Amino acid sequence: MKELTVEAAIENIPLVTDFVNEQLEELGCSVKAQMQIDIAVDELFSNIAHYAYDHESGNATVRVETTKEPLAVVITFIDKGVPYDPLKRDDPDISLSAEEREIGGLGIYMVKKSMDGVSYEYKDGQNILTITKNMKAE
Repeated sequence: MKELTVEAAIENIPLVTDFVNEQLEELGCSVKAQMQIDIAVDELFSNIAHYAYDHESGNATVRVETTKEPLAVVITFIDKGVPYDPLKRDDPDISLSAEEREIGGLGIYMVKKSMDGVSYEYKDGQNILTITKNMKAE
């Protein structure tokens, strides 16, 4: 398991993405899976940066772990911001045009669709959101 704790700020997205990608390279992650994970990391970390601390500053921890059976990467985002479960939000109606859809929710929808597992819990004063991506032979 590897962990990185940084200020939950938009300017730290490249740092977080590079950290995650280092771990993915060690796994021999496919380009497709890496792109999907990068999009998810960008979306989830930017949500923490924008909303977790309600215009204050605070830290976020990104933890990267691997499992063997099945071979998968598990990425956990932890912050001590305002409790918020993005998975409780209704999925956007993607049959509507962009103009007709309500604003918001598309990013987390994309994360849910591209990852093999997404979970949330609020525990010990922390938001804990975990994504899992299976590493299939491609």
